[in-house]
Amino acid sequence: MPRYKYQCNTCQIETTIYHGISEVILNCDACDGKECMQKLLSKPRYIKKKTRGINQKVGELTKKYIEENKEILKQQQKEAQKQTYDPS
Repeated sequence: MPRYKYQCNTCQIETTIYHGISEVILNCDACDGKECMQKLLSKPRYIKKKTRGINQKVGELTKKYIEENKEILKQQQKEAQKQTYDPS
């Protein structure tokens, strides 16, 4: 069952009530007020799922590609340092 928050307009007490979608709560159990309950808007809940599979494979391939290119760049840097610069 869905969970709804209500606030009594008479006693200002907030209450969480579980009921069906078509049901409406009007009476306050705390102060015995009649037709004084107001449904409050609740923030939506999002559950983030951890995905695996293709996203994980892409991530691993990207890491591998970066590591391979780091090694190539290091080798090129060493070769460039060995060469002397002749401005003539």
